[in-house]
Amino acid sequence: MSRGRGTRRQGRELALKIIYWMKSSEDDLQAVLNDFWSNFRFRNDALGEPADDAPVNEDARLFAEGLVRGVHAHLAEIDHLVSRCSSNWSIDRMARVDLALLRLGAYELLHCPDVPTSVAINEAVEIGKRYGTSETAPFINGILDRIAREKRPAQN
Repeated sequence: MSRGRGTRRQGRELALKIIYWMKSSEDDLQAVLNDFWSNFRFRNDALGEPADDAPVNEDARLFAEGLVRGVHAHLAEIDHLVSRCSSNWSIDRMARVDLALLRLGAYELLHCPDVPTSVAINEAVEIGKRYGTSETAPFINGILDRIAREKRPAQN
């Protein structure tokens, strides 16, 4: 497990990278996963920096794959909801990192009842601060908050 980050955070960061790669729900997901895992290795302390000798934590890998499979299976539903909850922004105008984070966060809000609303939103926002622009975090927060208010009103 990476220093300073839990297994689930590492898994979400890996899932972000894989979702970023996916073009559509028509992608052969197993091929995308195989490609990703066979071509990239990450240092445990700095995801994103390739390293030939640093294996990914197996629990993080399994968690990431579960998230990616869920996003892939529900992509049309997620994109429709993200599009509806994002004022003045169409999906094709969004930065790819932002869209990948929105897909990940929306999936957790819609299909992972064991993940508290605040955790789903905060994780996407914090990962956005690391991988996105200065506008990513507030953008992600606003849209995921709208989704949560609509889909999880009892937790808001």
